Amino acid sequence: MNRERGKVRFGVVGTNFITDWVIAGARQDERFELAAVYSRTQETAAAFAAKHRIPHTFTSLEEMAKSPLIDAVYIASPNFLHASQSLLCMQHGKAVLCEKPFASNAKEAKQMIEASRTYRVALMEAMKPTLTPNFLSVKENLGRAGTIRRYFSSYCQYSSRYDKFKEGVVLNAFRPEFANGAMMDIGVYTVYPMVVLFGRPLKIEASGILLSSGVDGQGAVHFLYEGMNATVLYSKIADSFLPTEIQGEEGTITLDRVNRIGKVTYMRRLPSVPAGKGSQSIVEDISIATDKDEYYYEIAEFIDVVLSGRRESSVNTHERSLIVMEIIDEIRRQLNVVYPADSAG
Repeated sequence: MNRERGKVRFGVVGTNFITDWVIAGARQDERFELAAVYSRTQETAAAFAAKHRIPHTFTSLEEMAKSPLIDAVYIASPNFLHASQSLLCMQHGKAVLCEKPFASNAKEAKQMIEASRTYRVALMEAMKPTLTPNFLSVKENLGRAGTIRRYFSSYCQYSSRYDKFKEGVVLNAFRPEFANGAMMDIGVYTVYPMVVLFGRPLKIEASGILLSSGVDGQGAVHFLYEGMNATVLYSKIADSFLPTEIQGEEGTITLDRVNRIGKVTYMRRLPSVPAGKGSQSIVEDISIATDKDEYYYEIAEFIDVVLSGRRESSVNTHERSLIVMEIIDEIRRQLNVVYPADSAG
């Protein structure tokens, strides 16, 4: 890669709406150059290339990974392919931005991290909320809340694919062989920010609803930290509109949506309150206005890592991605959600 050129040439794996969204945000960074797309069929690759003005198409991922036309790969394939495709690309010297969840399990995540070290290439999980200005505001204002006593987060969104499931048609979103389910798909959004802010929990207690296909439809997980508790709710079979809260002795920070943080408030507790009146607070909007697309920030962070010659982000670190996968493994163990990758050699 020619760092003097100041650009990173990307190949993309995955031609779904997530890739569409990422490309739209990425093009707000002048250092992003979309050079190639991989799909299993030439027809799909050509259609996606025409849609996004991509000059090169591949129907062999290995050929794209070997190609001198790209420097990095954005992987947005089904979860069960994340590890194998990331490993292939890193083996050929390509930096990898891999969609969440990082892998099928912690074992695969460790293999990916080791490959990043071995081949000296950048590897980052595309967990976008933790890289946005509003999450930075959360981190910068965390101390104002005083001693933190609780983290609470909820992401419950009825899946459009669940109607088909109830009709007896099991789409990929509810199939364990694709390493899917509610925690892997959307619950991870509640866990990753918790790990960024507070690290690894001391104890995990999970309960949930297992669907007939073998994946979790929803769940509730309680975490114990030193001096604080954490609870996350997640679901693909019901909606919720609850915000995320970080509750401290001096105040509370509230995020309107953990997966797409539009507004952040700090509510400072007023200490002098007459007996029987309950606590009162002053509400302050601590959101950060931006004219950038929400996906811009993960691309900008990844390009910073690649062009600086580093192997990992200082926010979405390898260690944090591994901790999150280890947490999800334990949640799945308690809920009896098993993937083929769990027994792979």
